[in-house]
Amino acid sequence: MHTTTTRKSSHDIDNWDPEDLTAWNNGGAATARRNLIWSIVAEHVGFSVWSIWSVMVLFMPQAVYHIDAAGKFLLVAVPTLVGAVLRIPYTFAVAKFGGRNWTVMAALVLLIPTALTLYFMAHPGTSFTTFLIVAALAGLGGGNFASSMANINAFYPQRHKGWALGLNAGGGNIGVAVIQIIGLLVIATAGNRSPHLVCAVYLVLIAVAALGAAMFMNNLTNQHTDARSMIEVCAYRDAWLIALLYIGTFGSFIGFGFAFGQVLQMNFLASASHGGPVTAAMTAQASLHAAQIAFVGPVLGSLSRPLGGWLSDRVGGGRVTLYTFVAMILAASWLVAASTIDDARPGPASGGLLAAMIGGFIALFVLSGMGNGSTYKMIPSIFAAKSRTMGELSPQQQSAWSQRMSGALIGIAAAIGALGGVGVNIALRASYVSAAKSATAAFWVFLVFYLLCAVVTWVAYVRTPTRAPSLMSDNPAVSSAAAAA
Repeated sequence: MHTTTTRKSSHDIDNWDPEDLTAWNNGGAATARRNLIWSIVAEHVGFSVWSIWSVMVLFMPQAVYHIDAAGKFLLVAVPTLVGAVLRIPYTFAVAKFGGRNWTVMAALVLLIPTALTLYFMAHPGTSFTTFLIVAALAGLGGGNFASSMANINAFYPQRHKGWALGLNAGGGNIGVAVIQIIGLLVIATAGNRSPHLVCAVYLVLIAVAALGAAMFMNNLTNQHTDARSMIEVCAYRDAWLIALLYIGTFGSFIGFGFAFGQVLQMNFLASASHGGPVTAAMTAQASLHAAQIAFVGPVLGSLSRPLGGWLSDRVGGGRVTLYTFVAMILAASWLVAASTIDDARPGPASGGLLAAMIGGFIALFVLSGMGNGSTYKMIPSIFAAKSRTMGELSPQQQSAWSQRMSGALIGIAAAIGALGGVGVNIALRASYVSAAKSATAAFWVFLVFYLLCAVVTWVAYVRTPTRAPSLMSDNPAVSSAAAAA
């Protein structure tokens, strides 16, 4: 039996086996919980820095910064792209450097984009290219999610992974909302010309997260997730199917989280100006109104993520994911209908139509949050089922293989899923700069994609309930043996 032992001279833990019930009940659960708490804190701050430009654009009136709406959509799309790409190396960095060590380093490096954002936002004459580079550096915060999830996946036993991963991810995701709340407080108290106050708050929070991780987290010496694992896991069709589903869930959440405030601000400005010139007072008021609403969606989406994981532990990740996409199809249809009606009427959107679109967006936030939790729950279930077909391996080796493959797929799905956030912002940008100058075309794109995700979930993970969750490996021997298991 593997036991949990800690080297007294360091934060390293040898022979960690969360499936060892005796060890788990005699200190293992407390150790995992302590690492989960500080993982959530560090990931939370990472998400906030990653989405800092979704708040900064509310502080950037065009008359002062000379950046139009299309340029602002790029400013929030670029960090999304960088964060998505970084999630691949961040995934196996935990195994190479240790969960504690990497969490400390990943937190401290966030001081760079935060300090640069503070400096250049105080200099409105800065070129758009410089702003793009600084925004891209904020993408460093996006990589934290993958390393944090891979680390927590190793700490928890299979029976608790859905809740633990959902709580970890939800606590991180809510960082999108918290930085928007801080932005709202700054706008409400100091006006929309004090963005440096938001950055100053996060310089402190980054230091707290790094210090807490250094003091209270651990490195698991038997944790293995590397680049080779990522290549190996790509041989399974499930890797690509899960990544597709994660585009629809997490991609929607992060994309809407970055874009929602700007969409609201544009609508409030249109209502205030009625097609006339936009004044500084109008911009300030529109920024305040947008900030008052924008944080609600990310808050509810983050809180619903653990619920998705919890339901998946009891009902099954495939079923919860399917029901979630069906509901997202209905919400997207609602947005299409409301936006189409608005397009047919002259002038800005009426109060009723604007409320309807806000309701549709918030529904998508909640549902995408649930889908985040249910989709991630499917990953360890898939490879736990596959590992049980490998009779040539011992139970400990099967568990290690399952953990390694799950960690690798968590990184891949997190990276590809985050690209969905780029797609959301690009779709909205293209829709607004088109002749129609509305979001209707983007809403149609979302609707069709959710329909595709629902079909894939039904065919691959729900249609044959007698099979273990996803046994669609391209390897027929593995598939047939796993189905028998």
